[in-house]
Parts: sequence; C-alpha cells; structure tokens
Amino acid sequence: MTAHHLTGNYAPVLHETTETALAVTGALPRDLTGTYIRNGPNPRSGTSGHWFLGDGMLHGVRFEEGRATWYRNRWVDTDRSGIHRPDGTRNLRSAAANTHVVRHAGRMLALVESSFPYEITPDLGTIGPYDFAGRLGTPMTAHPKADPVTGELHFFGYSPLPPFLTYHRADAAGNLVHSREIEVPRSTMMHDFQLTERHVLFFDLPVVFDMALVDQGTMPYRWDPSCGARIGVLRRDAPDTPVRWFEIDPCYVFHTFAAHDAGDTVVLTAMRFADLSDQTGATNTAVAWRWTVDVAAGTVRSEQLDDREAEFPRIDDRLAGRGARFGHAVGKDTLIRYDLETGDAAVHAYGPGRRPDEMAFVPSTADAGGPGLLMGYVYDAANGTSDLVVHDAGTLEQVAAVHLPVRVPFGFHGDWFADPA
Repeated sequence: MTAHHLTGNYAPVLHETTETALAVTGALPRDLTGTYIRNGPNPRSGTSGHWFLGDGMLHGVRFEEGRATWYRNRWVDTDRSGIHRPDGTRNLRSAAANTHVVRHAGRMLALVESSFPYEITPDLGTIGPYDFAGRLGTPMTAHPKADPVTGELHFFGYSPLPPFLTYHRADAAGNLVHSREIEVPRSTMMHDFQLTERHVLFFDLPVVFDMALVDQGTMPYRWDPSCGARIGVLRRDAPDTPVRWFEIDPCYVFHTFAAHDAGDTVVLTAMRFADLSDQTGATNTAVAWRWTVDVAAGTVRSEQLDDREAEFPRIDDRLAGRGARFGHAVGKDTLIRYDLETGDAAVHAYGPGRRPDEMAFVPSTADAGGPGLLMGYVYDAANGTSDLVVHDAGTLEQVAAVHLPVRVPFGFHGDWFADPA
C-alpha cells in the first residue's frame, strides 16, 4: 500500500520546469513586482519514509509590473551524505532544506529544522549551506522570527542529543550575536515559537524523540502526552536569565499566528492539535486557539477561538510581536480570515476538488496592518494542475489567478519577496 504522503497531490514531481507562457484570469495589480516562492518536500527518488523527509523543492512565480513572467521549480541542491561524518560528529550541512524560505540581511535562506539553512538565489538557484560565518553550531528552526522594528532575527535549534535546545539572535546586518542553551528535560520536536516586543516564547510539547524509530526511516518523534506541555517565557532584555515555564494541557502546535505583550500578560495565538498520535498526519486536525500568560501571577488562560479545522496561519509580518488583529489560515477547501481578538471568522470556499496551500500576506501599502493581498497555490484535482491565486486580504475576494501548466505538490511554507528598493 502506497504511503499517504506519496499519493494524489502529495506525490512528488520528478522534473524541474521553467514556463514563461502563463495565462492569467482577473487583474494583477500593476505595481506587483517581485517573486512568490514556496518550499516543500519532493524526494528526488520519488519516495521517502515520511512527508517531512523529502528533498526540498522551491516553486516560484515571478511578477514584473503586474505581469506573471515565469514559473519555475528547482530542487535545493543540498548535501545528503548523511547526518554523521566519518568521525561520528554531526554533519549539519546534510539537509533536506524543504520547509520554508525567508530573507534576512539580504540573504535568502531555504530552511529545515534539522540542519543548517541553505542560501539560495532569487531565481531559485542554490548557493550553499549557511552557518553565519561559522558561528552557528546547531540546526536552525524553519520558523525564525524577524522583529520588524529592530531588524533582528530570532531563532532556535533543537537536537535529539544535548544540548536539546539553543536560542540564537542575529542582528539586522545578519551577524549572529547571541546564542545560549535552554535547559529542557528531553528532546522534543519544537517546530515553531513566537516573539513579542519584550519576550521570546517557546513550546515544550509532548512529541518526544525516540531512538527506536530512527532505524525505521520515519520521523523519530512520537506523541507522549504523559510528558506534559509548557509555554516558556524569556525576557528579551535579559536573554541569559532563566526561562519561566507555564504548564498547559497536552497538545501540539506546528504553527502560530502571532504574540504580543499586554501589560503583565503575553497573548499567544496558534493552531492547536489536541492529539498528534497519528504519525501519518492524515487524521490529525487543528483549530485556532489563544493562550494568555499572566507573567506576574504565574497563570495561563486557555481558550478556543474557532471550531473550524485549519492550518498554516499567517499575518502581516510587519506586525510581528506588536499585535495583529487579523490572521489567515487554510482548511481543506477554504481560506479563513480570523479576527484574533473576537474569534469571528470569514470564509472563502474554493469549491469541490480545489485545495489551497498556505497563503502569504503581500503588503499593498507601507502601513503595517494596512491593505494587502494573499497569495498561494491552489490544486485542482479535476485537471491535475495548480494555480497561483491572489486574494484581497480584507474581503477574501479572489482578484486573479495565474494558471500553471503543471502540478505543484502540496508543500509547506513560502513568502512574497518584493524586489529590493
């Protein structure tokens, strides 16, 4: 029986393609100049032991003054020689680089949480592994957080062996200026975290490393709710002080919307899985959730914001850490706009057989929190092809679709990269 992650639109494509004759329905804004790039697992061999383990492939669409000028897909050309060198030490250059793509201090990085990032070019070429001039000695999360005010990049690395968790900070110029170990009792899968103006927030959740799974060629982490769950709060102005941990009900969080400070409390919104026991990921579901951590009182209030199943939450990243009123996520055939304060939601339905990937926010003005677009791939099962769709972020109206002559397999994360000014 073929594994779920190798069937339908999860199945990899086996060729790199460049297409320049792209049909467009609707009207693209004339000032839209830049490139949308999304990353995802796409095993070169056509098979892998788990969806998370396939080789990274970038899928990009280029826009110039409102015209879609090319689509291309390219594997990230990484070292896949193995996680250990002949002397037994960890080879952090060996990477799938299959989860995200971000830009900081002029560098574009393809990321996976188990290794070093790989630097890429705007046209999806691979430059090579990037270790912050030799200062990075751990893996790097696929979900770093950029502070839109200071320009700093905050991130972490987790490992199956001690040190299990290390926090890092790079300055606006891209120099790695701070690293410190954070003590946790075991290796847990820590996919995402969050940033506020005054704090860094970590999750210590019960998906734990299991050495017995390593030889099976699948994800070496398993659900164990007996280990408990916690949110960690670290002061940004005292980054070497102890992390304060606050217990929450067992759950798992792959992806967060946002976080912000509100007096003595820290407010964190995310998509929460109540259970992650299905290792295939086929039956696990998440809903929008909010935790309010009262740092002074030492308490946490937990509340569900919505009952719709969804994932891949995004905000206007220019509001990161400062409070975002609205966020967007996708269901199996829907795009959802959440009011993160009230829990109200609006929905755009794509119709039978049309399934969206993550939708990235594209600013329309220089004002953080102002109007913008949402952009991402939608797969059409009826004809086996994909479109890059563009929505008004406020109304969810679809304003345009770039029709691709090929299929874009379901993947993980991407972003809009406006041309540098």
